[in-house]
Amino acid sequence: MTPRFPLFIDLTGRPCVVFGGGEVGMRRTEVLLSFGARVRIIDPEPLDLPAGAEQEQRGYMFGDLDGAALAVAATDSRETNHQIGRDAARRGIPVSVADCAAESTFYFPAVCEGGGLIAGVVSDGTDHEKTARAAAAIRKVLEDPAL
Repeated sequence: MTPRFPLFIDLTGRPCVVFGGGEVGMRRTEVLLSFGARVRIIDPEPLDLPAGAEQEQRGYMFGDLDGAALAVAATDSRETNHQIGRDAARRGIPVSVADCAAESTFYFPAVCEGGGLIAGVVSDGTDHEKTARAAAAIRKVLEDPAL
């Protein structure tokens, strides 16, 4: 597999849609919000939303992607995530499919911030624990006031 190019984009005020309000979807939502995105979560269950997020309480519909700067498919349905990934890719909307890296057009990174620096860590999808360890090490370095 060809490695992914790390791209840092301005999401300030840009609409992003997260499908699925479980643990992964909420983590992604909080990261997107921290970068100034306008986040809409689509999930049929009522959610305890982080400040700034909006919810539509229902399942996925094709029109949910209208105007989205990027999308995250993190539902508990493989079939739904697959459909979101296909629909977003066909429309040229960057999409992270949480349960299938091969269907993603971008990988959602472990975000590391500190000292005015931002780093994103992704793997080839084979070792999530290694990614978490690397991100923790980078965060520790970024917290160093001597940097």
